[in-house]
Amino acid sequence: MEASVDLRRLRSTLGDPALARLVAALARRIELGRPLTGPLVLARPSDAELRAIRGLLGSRRAGGGSVTVPLDRVAAALAEAAIAPDLRSAVEALTGPVTPRAVTSAAEDAARRTAGDVLAAGRHAGTDWYRAWSEAVAVDGTLTRLIRRGETRLIDAAVAVLDLLPAPGTPLPVVAERATGDTKALSGTPLAALIARALTFRAGVDQPRGAEAERDLWESAGVIIDDLSSHVLVLGLAAHGDEPLAEWLTQAAVRHTPFRITLHQLVTMPVTPSAATVHVCENPSVLRAAVSAPAAAPLICTEGIPSAACNRLLTAVADAGAAVRWRGDFDWTGLRTTATAIGRYGAEPWRMSITDYETALAAGDTEPLRGTPASSPWEPALADRMRNAGRAVMEERLIPLLLTDLTAARPPAASPATTERM
Repeated sequence: MEASVDLRRLRSTLGDPALARLVAALARRIELGRPLTGPLVLARPSDAELRAIRGLLGSRRAGGGSVTVPLDRVAAALAEAAIAPDLRSAVEALTGPVTPRAVTSAAEDAARRTAGDVLAAGRHAGTDWYRAWSEAVAVDGTLTRLIRRGETRLIDAAVAVLDLLPAPGTPLPVVAERATGDTKALSGTPLAALIARALTFRAGVDQPRGAEAERDLWESAGVIIDDLSSHVLVLGLAAHGDEPLAEWLTQAAVRHTPFRITLHQLVTMPVTPSAATVHVCENPSVLRAAVSAPAAAPLICTEGIPSAACNRLLTAVADAGAAVRWRGDFDWTGLRTTATAIGRYGAEPWRMSITDYETALAAGDTEPLRGTPASSPWEPALADRMRNAGRAVMEERLIPLLLTDLTAARPPAASPATTERM
């Protein structure tokens, strides 16, 4: 059609800037699937519009509060002058192709069904967090925006990434390359944002703000953004091994000095913790309080959701046959990490009973519970009580009780050889 349009002459007639509103109305009719025939009324035309319409139709009829444009006459005038064979050809030569809404809607529906099939085929499709993420993407406009921008490939890529998770100890570029073929696909990209949102549902946390929160979120799925920035804080944890890290840990334990271990150290200098029982807390303030307590038992601090370094160290603890006593805050994240630790390390909940919650709750006002609710499989009544109370209790409130437990569980004495080195 466009080949038979005399574009130069069309621009000087129907393309007159004063007829822009008329052309837009015609394009709208095409979009709505309405015929370009019959009358078209323009309300409150300007003097320039009236002059242009009279020039187009060769009419001297004056306008009023509105002007009626006979589209059949416009089409005939353009055809007789060999400017355009029909109105649609003329309009699309000026505006570009106009897709009828019905065609667009059918294409969007087809793309939505395809995306839904891709999401439903994901490896985690049966989990609550994945279902919540998929539903959120579908109902909040994210999927619609991706479809209209022609970027539904991001859904395929997101599912491919999530299918690889958890990926303990795997660097982020490796995950990106395996899923998409591009090592940078998860570095500050729309795909990275889409995955981050899924991981917030998986971890039961808020959308991350800042590089540190983003790193913690990826590490919750085992992915390493930087094996030097992934670390774990310990106190009183001696270790065996030929590598320097074992000696550093043992010396720090004898001196009762907090020690921070990087993932890189744990990977390059594997150690075997020597404790019979290791306690785990969530907040550094608990570990700091334990520094001043006499003869505190070995303590590992997750500092929130366990990092890749923390999980690697705890794996070494569990593999060495040590018992793991685990606690977190009385919030939904604390319940999730405790349940995960039970399944992953055979951990025993530490001061994570409904009695402990009730006692802590009675001690004073606390902050409200936030985020997606979680279960407490070791004591189902705990999650129910927390949901009914609607209040979280941070573990700082339990520090006196925790210190009592830690001081009662004395670690084994350091070996004479270690003492001599000190």
